[in-house]
Amino acid sequence: MMFLESSFFPFPSEVAMIPAGYLAFLGKMNIYLAFLSGALGSLLGAIFNYYLCFFFGRKIIDKYGKFVGITEDKMQKFETFFKKHGEISTFNCRLIPGIRQYISLPAGLAKMNVFKFSLYTTLGAGIWVAILLALGYFLGQNEELIKEELHTITIICLVFVAVSFGIYFYYQKRKKDKI
Repeated sequence: MMFLESSFFPFPSEVAMIPAGYLAFLGKMNIYLAFLSGALGSLLGAIFNYYLCFFFGRKIIDKYGKFVGITEDKMQKFETFFKKHGEISTFNCRLIPGIRQYISLPAGLAKMNVFKFSLYTTLGAGIWVAILLALGYFLGQNEELIKEELHTITIICLVFVAVSFGIYFYYQKRKKDKI
C-alpha cells in the first residue's frame, strides 16, 4: 500500500500505517517490520515515479498525467520548485501531504543522482511512516483523537520542513561566500 501511496496513485498512507501501529500495540504485528515495510514501500513507489521520468522524460507526464491528476500547471510548479530548492526538496517534500507523491517526478526529469534520491526519500518517508505508526500505536482506536493529532503533526512537519530548508539555504550561502 505504501508503494501506491508514494507513486502517483492517490492512496493515503494513513490508511495503511496508522492501523499497522495499532496492530503493533495489540501485539499482532511487529512495529519494526511495519516500519521497514512502510519505508521500503515508500522508496519503491518513489523510485517507480523517478524512473518513469528519468527514462521517458516529460512526454509521459504530458500524455498520461491528466489521468492521475497531474496537470501541466502542477507539473510546471513541481519542476520550478525542484529547480529552485534542489535535492533537499526530495527529503522535505516527503513530509508535505499532497506533494510527497509527486516530488519524484521532477527529480527523475533532472536525473538526480539515484543514491542521493533514495537516501533523501527514505529519510523523509521514514519520518512520516514513524509518525503514522506512533499515532496508531499510542492513540489506538480513538479515531477523533487521531484526526486532531494528525492535523497538529502535519503542521509540525511543515514547520520542520521550513526550518530544514532555512538551514540548508544558510549553509549553501556560506559555502558560496567562501568561494
